[in-house]
Amino acid sequence: MEASARLGKPSCRQFRLSNFPTRRMWLAILALVPCAIHAAPQQPYAEKIPGSTVAFEMVPVPGGKFRMGSATAETGRSADEGPQAEVTVKPFWIGKHEVTWAEYDLYRKDTGIPVSRREGSDGDAITRPTPPYADESWGYGKGKQPAIGMTWHAAMSYCRWLSEKTGHHYRLPTEAEWEYAARAGTATPWSSGEAASLDAVAWHAGNSNGAPHKVGGKKPNAFGLYDMHGNVAEWTLDQYLPKRYAALRGKATDPVALPGAARFPHVVRGGSFEDEPAQLRSAARRGSKPGWSRRDPQEPRSIWWHTDATFVGFRVVRVDNDPPKLQQLKSKVTRASPDQ
Repeated sequence: MEASARLGKPSCRQFRLSNFPTRRMWLAILALVPCAIHAAPQQPYAEKIPGSTVAFEMVPVPGGKFRMGSATAETGRSADEGPQAEVTVKPFWIGKHEVTWAEYDLYRKDTGIPVSRREGSDGDAITRPTPPYADESWGYGKGKQPAIGMTWHAAMSYCRWLSEKTGHHYRLPTEAEWEYAARAGTATPWSSGEAASLDAVAWHAGNSNGAPHKVGGKKPNAFGLYDMHGNVAEWTLDQYLPKRYAALRGKATDPVALPGAARFPHVVRGGSFEDEPAQLRSAARRGSKPGWSRRDPQEPRSIWWHTDATFVGFRVVRVDNDPPKLQQLKSKVTRASPDQ
């Protein structure tokens, strides 16, 4: 049966989950959000990936306004986090969890690549993910573990595959959507408040024992989202621009720095199990670098896997009536693309 593409109208492959916040809880959440709400939250749903038993859960986030970036007095702040801007976002769904290996390996199998180690393979095929040079899980395990080490190009390609499989338009979150979802109505460095409360919601260098953990192992934020801080850092749609916020001129609606053909840099958010708390702040930004593939022995280096970025993963969003520039957006990265 064809899936509905409208917010709040689940298809037969989608169903309400009893463990999501109740209406009363949603009203309490909205009361916390320091913004003008554009629309009431829609229904959460789970979608089963066709041809498998694997499902992923999507959480509705109400549209509204927030202060993007960090205040100049925030401890750990970097110059690329300001000046703050008043940003408006429309309602969207976002993954309750980071994309897991159970989901990502379906994509790899469906596109014709066996899920196994294979050295000496072409690492720069453009149309489908190639086998990694080494164990892609780096010994951390698979299943409900977050998928790690894929390039921005690979994450973008997964979203296009998922959209084709399900009939819904899935993509990476914009940087603004990601921060809005991570803050969940807060203006503190972390959605949980101050640093003392971070252990309850995040895996970071101080408590992770040097490894990522199965998704959903910590408490969610007020929107019901897990691991927005820590566990693995997350790709966003945007090209990384150090002075991006100055270009917003203090106010913007659904901003996005559309990516070009360069492999680097793209924005990564949220921090990881390797990072200190300051790097997990809601406003913290990071640009990808060629050094993330430093140990890749292939020439040219793979456009699908990073050998030195085992801390990065991603989650997906879905937006009703996305503008054409985002509906039709696909990675322009090719083997000939420059590294910088």
